[in-house]
Amino acid sequence: MSEHTRLNLSAGIASALVALTLVALKLWALGETHALSVAASLADSAMDLMVSLGGLAAIAYAARPPDDDHAYGHTAAEDLAALGQSLFILVSAAAIGGAAALRLASDAPQPLMNQGRGMVVMAVSIGLTLALVIWQQIVARRTGSRVVKADSLHYLGDLLPNIGAIFALWASRNFGLAAIDSVVALGAAAMLAVGAAGIFKGAWDALMDKSAPEETVRAIEAILRDWPGVHGYHDLKTRMSGSKLFITVHVELDGQKTLDETHAIAAALRRALLRAHPGSDVMIHQDPVGVTPHPDDPSRP
Repeated sequence: MSEHTRLNLSAGIASALVALTLVALKLWALGETHALSVAASLADSAMDLMVSLGGLAAIAYAARPPDDDHAYGHTAAEDLAALGQSLFILVSAAAIGGAAALRLASDAPQPLMNQGRGMVVMAVSIGLTLALVIWQQIVARRTGSRVVKADSLHYLGDLLPNIGAIFALWASRNFGLAAIDSVVALGAAAMLAVGAAGIFKGAWDALMDKSAPEETVRAIEAILRDWPGVHGYHDLKTRMSGSKLFITVHVELDGQKTLDETHAIAAALRRALLRAHPGSDVMIHQDPVGVTPHPDDPSRP
C-alpha cells in the first residue's frame, strides 16, 4: 500500500470516528436543550458520518490497482463519492432551513433549556472538528485526494455553525432571545448549500474529464518548453480522476537521432513530469520535428 493511500485512509478513518463521536454528543445536547441550532449541527454531523463512511469506502476502492476491466484504475470512485457528498449536504441544508423558517414563523417559539450543557458540547465539537480539519488539510496537500479535500472543506464550514450555536444558546440563556437560534440555523443551512455546490462542481468537472487546473497545465508546459532535445510539443491533454492526474502529450524530437536517443529524451521527460506531479499517469508520443501531418490524421486543435 502506497504512502498516499495510507494517508488518505487515515484521514477517512479519523473523519468517520469524529463524526460518530459528534453525533452522540449532539444527540444528547439536543435532548437537553431543544435548540434548533443544535439540531442543525446534529443533522450536519449525521450527514458527515454517512458521507465519511462513503468517502472511506471510495478511498479504499480507488486505491485498487488497474485491472483488465479498469485499465486506468478506480480513482473515479473518489469523484462519485464527492458527488454523493454534495447531494447529501444539499438535502441536509434544505431540511435545516425549512425547519428554521417554520420556527421563525411560529407564534409560539420553542423554548430552549439547559443551554449551558449545550454550550459545553458545542465547544467540545469545535475542538474535535478543528483537530480533524488540520489533519485532513495536511493529508490533502500531500496526496491531492478530492474526497479528503471535500470532507475537510465541509468540516471547516461546520466550525462557524458550531460557534453560532454557542452564541444562540448564550443569547437564549442570558437575554431570552430564542429567535436567534433559528436565525443561526438558517445561516448554517445557507453555508452548507454553498459548500455543497462547490463540491458538486469539482466532482462533476472531474467526471466530465475537464482539464486539470490552469496552474497545473502551466507548470506542465514550462517543463515541456525547457526540456533539452524537445523542439516543440502539441496535443497536450490533461484530466483529473479522483486525486490522480492524467497527462498525454506529443513531443517533437530530432528525426535524425536514433530511436534509443529519442526514447531516452522522452523517458527522462516523463520522469521529470512524474517528479513534479507524483502519482500521475504520463503518456508521451514522439513525433519527428517538422513532419507534415498525414491528411487522414485528426486535425490538431
